[in-house]
Amino acid sequence: MRSRLPRTACLLRLFALCILLSHTAAYFGLTGREPLVFLPGPFSNEPPTGKAHLKQCEQMTLTRRQKRLCRREPGLAETLRESVRLSLLECRYQFRNERWNCSLDGRGSLLKRAFKETAFLLAVSSAALTHALAKACSSGRMERCTCDDSPGIQHREAWQWGVCGDNLKYSTKFLKKFLGQKKVSKDLRAQVDAHNINVGIRAVKSGLKTTCKCHGVSGSCAVRTCWKQLSPFHDTGRLLKYRYDTAVRVLSVTNAATGETELAGPRRHGQSLRTTDLVYLEDSPSFCRPSRYSPGTGGRSCAKDTSCQSLCCGRGYNTAMRLTSLSCHCQVRWCCHVECQTCVREEEVYTCKNA
Repeated sequence: MRSRLPRTACLLRLFALCILLSHTAAYFGLTGREPLVFLPGPFSNEPPTGKAHLKQCEQMTLTRRQKRLCRREPGLAETLRESVRLSLLECRYQFRNERWNCSLDGRGSLLKRAFKETAFLLAVSSAALTHALAKACSSGRMERCTCDDSPGIQHREAWQWGVCGDNLKYSTKFLKKFLGQKKVSKDLRAQVDAHNINVGIRAVKSGLKTTCKCHGVSGSCAVRTCWKQLSPFHDTGRLLKYRYDTAVRVLSVTNAATGETELAGPRRHGQSLRTTDLVYLEDSPSFCRPSRYSPGTGGRSCAKDTSCQSLCCGRGYNTAMRLTSLSCHCQVRWCCHVECQTCVREEEVYTCKNA
């Protein structure tokens, strides 16, 4: 009997670990288990040849199902890397003046909680992957998809005129398959995460616009070709930052009609919870001092008249002088050449105090 107890305990630990991994395995990007010790560069001009993409798939921290999908599509690994780059750069830009500045330090602990910041990471990651997949299809980097299915335009004609639309329909369908979104879970945290992932997808969809191009003699618009085109990802990031600023704290309620649990928040301006709202379950920490969630704001640069008071959390800031070089006294020389002198300017730099 004694010999069976340790074995039973090990099996229980293994079962608990499987449950934990099954909850997090569907995520990718800034919310996945990817170490993110590197910042991948933008797309290369040519897709990987031969079996190079297989090596790229193995280097990424993916689930078994995700690796199978990655191996089937030669252009997917590079698209996944591009989505990580997009989401990380945009997150850092949108939070550059906030106490939490999308630092990767403490990301693991942050993702275990249901803060507003976690909601943004989920949304921006799904949005970046949706955007990158749609762009990869229209640019020919993916083999299993091509232009969007705009009416009245054939793929061959689209490539000829350079009007291949971004295939958002394929990217959203593939994303749900890649993340394993099938049915709604009864777990409150899983519902919140799924909701925020869909907010990111909807943010990309809201930026889909119709662009048209005229064909004709001497610039006339005798023939017009139209296609779908996504807005720059920076616009999506700005929208998601607004959703973060207006995020809603929710709880779980039971629908009297269906008997199913659903998310609910306080009614604002007479409206209930919307599908475009970012949601969270618990209030965020201050992020002022170093913790398991962030390195704090000590040593961060700030603007004296706008952000120092908030960013430095009332601790005050240090002032230092710095010499910067810039171009000055520029003149245009014939032809097509600009000559500038280099000037040195002294400016004040403000950084938050540590204590």
